[in-house]
Amino acid sequence: MTIFRIPPLAEQEKIAELLSTADQEIELLQESLEYLKAEKIALMQQLLTGKWRVKVT
Repeated sequence: MTIFRIPPLAEQEKIAELLSTADQEIELLQESLEYLKAEKIALMQQLLTGKWRVKVT
């Protein structure tokens, strides 16, 4: 049986705050990723349908 030491309340609160901040950052990054994926799809549709032409030199 493994026994875990429970940290003091102040340390628990710091840990909870750190994890909450990390969760918020992850959520923002996921939102950014979804936006960029949608942007990529839109750009590829424009390029592959010929609506936009790319000058090749």
